[in-house]
Amino acid sequence: MNIFESAKNVREIHFDSISVGDEANFQVKITSDMIEQYAAISTDVNPIHLIDDFAKESIFGERIAHGMLICSFISAVLGTKLPGKNTIYLSQEVSFKAPVKINDTITVSVKVLKKRDDKKLLSLETNVYNQENVLVVEGSALVKKLT
Repeated sequence: MNIFESAKNVREIHFDSISVGDEANFQVKITSDMIEQYAAISTDVNPIHLIDDFAKESIFGERIAHGMLICSFISAVLGTKLPGKNTIYLSQEVSFKAPVKINDTITVSVKVLKKRDDKKLLSLETNVYNQENVLVVEGSALVKKLT
């Protein structure tokens, strides 16, 4: 299935069906190719992400993923799982807690904290953990459901 076919199959959850406490998760392994593709698309070619010798001398000791690459998976959860189709992403706050390294498997967790029925707004907790359950990104988002 290509990306366009996948987009046609994105889940629809109506605002009235969403409850405080609802959660959705997404897991992905971060690869060197992902980091390189993100660098090319974003033009963020900071050597900490791309050059092994440079990164070895850094406080991290190795290459790390771009923080915003990791945050892009938050957007993926919001747009495809919870709340899903017909969601407008209004704002996002993030705090980077720990680096994500090549071959780390991250889990993006989204949880509904508040609903504002009159405007169909949802306040969400948006956290990302690595395979050792270390919090790597802590955040919150505000979205609007159109349906």
